[in-house]
Amino acid sequence: MNVQTLHPLTFILSAPRGYPRGGEESFTINPSPPSGGEGEGEGDFHAKRTIVGVIPARLASTRLPGKVLRPICGRPMLHHVFARAGRCGLLDDLIVATDAKEVYDYCVCNRMKVCMTGATHISGTDRIHEVMQSLPADIYVNIQGDEPMIRPGHLEALLQPFLNDAAVQVSTLKTPITADQAHNPNCVKVVTDVDGRALYFSRAAIPYNRDETTEARYFKHLGLYAYTRSALDRFHRLPPSPLEQTEKLEQLRFLEHGIPIQVAETPYDTIGVDTEDDLLLVEQYLRNLDPPEHI
Repeated sequence: MNVQTLHPLTFILSAPRGYPRGGEESFTINPSPPSGGEGEGEGDFHAKRTIVGVIPARLASTRLPGKVLRPICGRPMLHHVFARAGRCGLLDDLIVATDAKEVYDYCVCNRMKVCMTGATHISGTDRIHEVMQSLPADIYVNIQGDEPMIRPGHLEALLQPFLNDAAVQVSTLKTPITADQAHNPNCVKVVTDVDGRALYFSRAAIPYNRDETTEARYFKHLGLYAYTRSALDRFHRLPPSPLEQTEKLEQLRFLEHGIPIQVAETPYDTIGVDTEDDLLLVEQYLRNLDPPEHI
């Protein structure tokens, strides 16, 4: 990452711990250093650990080019993601990480904190790792730039495992789906143990209901993640794993190398935008909110 982009004067900062609905306020902050320890109790968790939300945003999408700047209800999709994520009171900071000047310029003009990153990253996780080098925190939240239906409740559920157990390294989300939905390979499924730790993620319908004598429960994996600094650094240093390459699911790299992923459940599904039809569905959803959400 170009160090100059991380100079305090280069950032356009969002208000920490959720910015007001009426709009952002521009101001300057020097981020507090990470606490350096994982042994905090629940009561003083947030007093000692800083949480940064990062929105990886690139324009080079193969299925829907330029999608993060495509308009939804009169605003680019990225604007919706930033605004909705910014309402989560657990975030100390929120930043867009991009390799596209158009995205950078839009964020600056709209007072959204942003930094330029390298153009060679394979995944959003790798882009966040670059941000980590210059923006210290204890926990980094990976907020997909193509998830405009994100709610503050998603992020609160995502971070709850860290509140419950200081040993948690990685967390993500799941939501119930039907058996028909489970057979869609574009819908990633997850199965967990009795304590909510991920056993496996797959594009196949898991679990396999062999006898069909009981109704199997299926869960869709929602692509939001929270990582400790050490877990994110370890992921970046590890080579892609065999199952990761087979399923084309990067989270399997954690599991194959023995890094547990805690999975929290949410009743709220999202629509990741990959097609024109997805854009229309999300716009319909936002217009049907009471009151309609135009951000």
